[in-house]
Amino acid sequence: MAQHREPALLTTAPTFQHLYELFPDSPDRPEAVEIAPHEVPEPYHQLLVHTHHMTVTVEQFYQAPVTVQVLACQRHGHEYARKILLRLDNDTRQVVQFGLVRINLGVCPDAVRQAILEGQTPLGRILIEHNMLRRIEPVAFLRVHLSPLMAEWFNAAPPAETFGRLGVIYTGDRPAVEVLEILAPIPAKSPLGATS
Repeated sequence: MAQHREPALLTTAPTFQHLYELFPDSPDRPEAVEIAPHEVPEPYHQLLVHTHHMTVTVEQFYQAPVTVQVLACQRHGHEYARKILLRLDNDTRQVVQFGLVRINLGVCPDAVRQAILEGQTPLGRILIEHNMLRRIEPVAFLRVHLSPLMAEWFNAAPPAETFGRLGVIYTGDRPAVEVLEILAPIPAKSPLGATS
């Protein structure tokens, strides 16, 4: 007598609207439109158009580790959703990414589930450290115009433009995580912006 344990709305093709419905009336919600991968300009292209964890990617780009700050979360059975910021773990504490994720805790081993719920470690690092089978599939790329609140987090002037992606993280063949990832705007003249 097996029970169906998948979150009711888990999908392999999450949309911006679909994920933001988890946190209705969010004051941070930006404007976003889907674009083709080739329309994502550098340096955002190297940061988004790949199948790696964003935790690792932004740490390599900024040459500093990141920490997670949980802004909001909710749990309904095995379904766990949260909004987060990734901050550089250095003197600047600069916010480099916003994330909105929905996780099916039912496919996670106990240690992974516990680490996720503690909210102290970025999700990508948890999955890597626990060697949890994972496959990351971007499903859409976004051009984003920041809301005033999100611009404030990124220390940018609204409605600054940036880019992001929607994706699914699989464990084996099962979708385990739906994710929206939005990068902090990168100044054109920034030394980081010139990194290849």
